[in-house]
Amino acid sequence: MRRSSALRLAAVLVAAAVLGPVGGVQAQAAPVSVVAPRTVDEDCPLDPALAARLDEAIARVQAETGTPGVAVGVWLPGRGSYLRATGVADLATGEPMRTDMMVRIGSETKTFTVTALLELVDQGLVGLDDPIAKYVDGVPDGANITLRQLAGMRSGLFPYTSDEELLRTVFTDPGRSWTPQELLAYGFRHDNTFAPGAQFEYSNTNLILLGLVVEKMTHRDLAEVIRDRVVRPAHLHRTFLPSGPEFPQPHPHGYTLDLAGQRVDATDWNPSWAWAAGAMISDLPDLRRWAKVVATGELLSPATQAQRLRFEPTGFPGTGYGLGLIDSDGWIGHNGSLPGYETVTVYLPEQDATLVMMLNTDQLVGTQEPSSLFARAITEIITPDHVYDPKQPPLR
Repeated sequence: MRRSSALRLAAVLVAAAVLGPVGGVQAQAAPVSVVAPRTVDEDCPLDPALAARLDEAIARVQAETGTPGVAVGVWLPGRGSYLRATGVADLATGEPMRTDMMVRIGSETKTFTVTALLELVDQGLVGLDDPIAKYVDGVPDGANITLRQLAGMRSGLFPYTSDEELLRTVFTDPGRSWTPQELLAYGFRHDNTFAPGAQFEYSNTNLILLGLVVEKMTHRDLAEVIRDRVVRPAHLHRTFLPSGPEFPQPHPHGYTLDLAGQRVDATDWNPSWAWAAGAMISDLPDLRRWAKVVATGELLSPATQAQRLRFEPTGFPGTGYGLGLIDSDGWIGHNGSLPGYETVTVYLPEQDATLVMMLNTDQLVGTQEPSSLFARAITEIITPDHVYDPKQPPLR
């Protein structure tokens, strides 16, 4: 989820990120490498020399970013797999990070919400070029903003997560429960930033609206729709949209910076303020499965998947945005960021390769998300001709 306005509220956030770990992460616990149980994956391991290069790259980025813990899964058909968890899941106890833990996946939630919407397109219940005003009242210029533009981040609607009052409330009252209507109100009180379709701008307002469309057309809660129409058909076992701060074990503690630039534990913060845009929970095996499902359109018709994969320019070389999906140098999927957690789940069709990463911090390094730095370092090694590097401000 975007937090640029929070950085403006307290410039020390960026300064702390640039200066390095807060609280001496590396001093509190030495990195511990944990190989996933065989129940997670039965693939053959990567060549030891290649695995050693990945170990070194991950350790380097972890030290540079001050990331407490990171879990990584790489699957390269014909070459093998790599599963590692390094660092700590809990700074207080030193409990090691593990590959079987669940995390908050932030904006990867968008891939599930948009999949639910596209299933309705396949059923003929909605049209991608329908105006949002057909489904939701009170949207600024809603008669001219289409569902396609919402899913493709080209609506021009102000991102509610850039409203400084909302961000201040999220960080000062993290247990608060939010409704979609409350979230939209923060976005709608600002002028639209451009005419519909004129350009790309990442806006979480878009996904709240699409969540409401899904609910209206199915007459069910979004969490139920995602569970029954997306998660279960995709054969995912520990992926869901929570109704509040619930967070099943095992999970790592998640660490963020508060508005004063101090490290705080955000593990049990209520993610309802992110809802359809970023509140879901999952784990590494499920995300491995989901990476290929969403990139290949397993749950959609070929025609609808083709629409989804029409990646439009974002203004940043090498990066395109489709309908709830990113294309970064051929890697298709999405990243996620929520206070305390970051993830990357991407699939490279050209090589049938998958990369999944889970971190228990969202502390920026300058303007860069730590998850992007890890993913870039990893893909430079495993797929040097296809390097995941969004080259853009954080997509939160």
